[in-house]
Amino acid sequence: MGHNSRAGDRLTQQMRIGILAGEVSGDNLGAGLMRAMRELSPGLQFLGVGGPAMTAEGLQSLASMEALAVNGFRDPIIHLPRLWRLLKTLESAMADGSIDVFVGVDFNVFNFLLEARLKKRGIRTVHYVSPSVYAWRRGRTRRLARIADVILCLFPFEPEFYAGLDIQAVFVGHPLADEIDFAHSSERARRREREQLEFPDGVTVIALLPGSRRSEISLMLPVFQQAAAQIQERMERRGRKVLFVLPCVRPELRDYIDDLLLDGPEIDCRVYTGNARRGLVACDAALVKSGTSTLEAMLLHRPMVVSYKLGALSYQLAKRLMKSPYVALPNILAGDMLVPELLQNDATPSALADALLKELDASESDADYLRAFTDIHNVLQRQADATAANAVLHLLGVGSR
Repeated sequence: MGHNSRAGDRLTQQMRIGILAGEVSGDNLGAGLMRAMRELSPGLQFLGVGGPAMTAEGLQSLASMEALAVNGFRDPIIHLPRLWRLLKTLESAMADGSIDVFVGVDFNVFNFLLEARLKKRGIRTVHYVSPSVYAWRRGRTRRLARIADVILCLFPFEPEFYAGLDIQAVFVGHPLADEIDFAHSSERARRREREQLEFPDGVTVIALLPGSRRSEISLMLPVFQQAAAQIQERMERRGRKVLFVLPCVRPELRDYIDDLLLDGPEIDCRVYTGNARRGLVACDAALVKSGTSTLEAMLLHRPMVVSYKLGALSYQLAKRLMKSPYVALPNILAGDMLVPELLQNDATPSALADALLKELDASESDADYLRAFTDIHNVLQRQADATAANAVLHLLGVGSR
């Protein structure tokens, strides 16, 4: 117990950082943190669980990230004995490895459990990415205060939810806001991406982003396609050609997406395998499923309409749990309805088409229409990797914060 308290006396020695990410997004976040921490304090060692990005930054792996890969409600229950054994193995390995601090990168349920167990052993703990307490259960802040010394927040309004609790909440900014600079949203970038995607000249491009999971695609793509057919018809009546671009983020779902498109109304839709950003850079406007892609579209300064659909029972449950009046990140960040939200029964093809065309027209006629996107981008651009790294090292008496 308490070996961690000796960190301040060991500044000239090599410190060991425990870290765990359970998903691809967390792997990228963790890799940026590791790189920034080593730049600020050379010689650090990292051990834990991560993917290829963290491994490339020198992670000493204690288990495969795939060992943590469970989805939905059934998988965690089925694999509970194995996951519990893994939890205890990681706890022992990190405690025996005399780590100076543990950083849980997102992956909340598993990392919360591990953070709680390590803190009981006297190890300082950091949780990177505040849960969406602004939208869901506010009681989670109290739980986090019991298991983590520091919470690293991506959004500026999040620290206030931890006010009065025994935890240091630090706004570090969002890595996407650093990664996507203003050149990415330029007309030059748009033309370059369209050339690479082999789009014809003189067309209006609408991105369709129905999500990356099969369940999301099955609910969102059919209504997006029907809305696209109406947009296509109305744009052609204006004498404008339009095409739609649809990213297939997971290659294994390409056939499923193609089959859904064949079953729907005919639209000029170009499907590519790759990340959503290419389509967002290339587009003039986007229909976007609620989620991180709404933030990416905002940082790229693309007009958008945000939508979401769930099964009827799931929607009623989610509606009862939701605390925020908004679901789209641009609206949550602004505290105002910056972009249209059409959810569940309101997400009809006609309503989506109307809203999208209205946003497109407004962005084309008003040069300042998306100024609020730029303002939020500036707020989120805080060199997140370095700021987060400083916060972790500061906990150990090393950082410059």
